[in-house]
Amino acid sequence: MGRYIQVSTTVEKKEDADRIAKILVETRVAACVQVIGPIRSTYWWKGKVEEASEWLCVMKTREELYSDLEASLKAVHPYEVPEIVAVPLTKGSEGYLRWIEEETKKG
Repeated sequence: MGRYIQVSTTVEKKEDADRIAKILVETRVAACVQVIGPIRSTYWWKGKVEEASEWLCVMKTREELYSDLEASLKAVHPYEVPEIVAVPLTKGSEGYLRWIEEETKKG
């Protein structure tokens, strides 16, 4: 089996999170997207501290699909500079990792 990653992003509206989840799963650049929220974010933006309620999208995919996932996400994300970060999945049950492999498009 290959290498796997978990990618996350945030959006202001649940509708945007649900739309992103559906697009990424239907196009098979992610095996699943979990929508969590609302969450509270505090961050610097354009020289001042901002606070916002947001929805967190957590995506599971193969590392080799990161560029495709990032491009798809940027194309539909409403933010000027979206958070798109990935972390490696260093361990996971064999069955779950196989499922990610099977449910994402082949490169």
